Amino acid sequence: MNQKISQLPTPALAGVVKSKSVLGAIAEIKNCMYDGATMIDLHLPCLEHTDVENLRKITKSCKLPLLALNYNKTYEGCDAALTEEERVDTMLRALEAGAAGMDMQGYTFHLPSKNAFCGEDNYSFTKGNPKEVVTDSHIIDMQCDLIRRVHAMDKEVLLSCHPGIFMNCQQVVELALFLEKRNPDVIKIVTSNADTEEEMAEVFRTMIALKKEIRTPVSYHANGKSGALTRIVNPLLGGHMVFCVDRFDASSTMGQLDLRTAATIVENMKKLM
Repeated sequence: MNQKISQLPTPALAGVVKSKSVLGAIAEIKNCMYDGATMIDLHLPCLEHTDVENLRKITKSCKLPLLALNYNKTYEGCDAALTEEERVDTMLRALEAGAAGMDMQGYTFHLPSKNAFCGEDNYSFTKGNPKEVVTDSHIIDMQCDLIRRVHAMDKEVLLSCHPGIFMNCQQVVELALFLEKRNPDVIKIVTSNADTEEEMAEVFRTMIALKKEIRTPVSYHANGKSGALTRIVNPLLGGHMVFCVDRFDASSTMGQLDLRTAATIVENMKKLM
């Protein structure tokens, strides 16, 4: 599959696949394809085997562009205990095996930044101790080198950031502009704690601003009590993708949308518009 994730019609419907076995992953991918997915989001550390040969079996079965990610979590949700180099290597193997792109998290190559902000508080988006936000120039250079390496393979990078705090419109836009300088193909930002209608409205306003001010395709939503609606409304406002679950089980992220429901909403909105 040579189609670029960044060039998929917006919003792309990403079927999230978490499976222990290669055959299980292939089955999940087929279910996602039949239920409306336009791309696949494959969680590598859930798999028991991530060598190139087994990963190629998965990618060959997939007629949709596949995004490989490694959030260092096993199928059971436990810490996979991989080093940053090991974590990145699994995604590079997936690209070698035929995946269209990889999800490079904002803390890549600096594990302490996964759970707390470690730099100098010089930006609007560094307030409140955000997770996965790196401002160290040396780490950023390493990430840029990785992005160039992926581009040399004719593959793409989704640069993701999960700050773990709520951010206002200015903070999110400035963070996206800061991330865009690394030249990723897609940017994904997930803030937290949209617990009121006012915060939910701020998330909608932010998505509109991102669409206007960021040239790179952006996926942005919030978690929290009122955040669930932002997972589907923001893509309708211009967000690049929706992350969906086709069959919920114990390994699923329960806040993600049901794939068939999301596909129906998107299709009906396209008819209206």
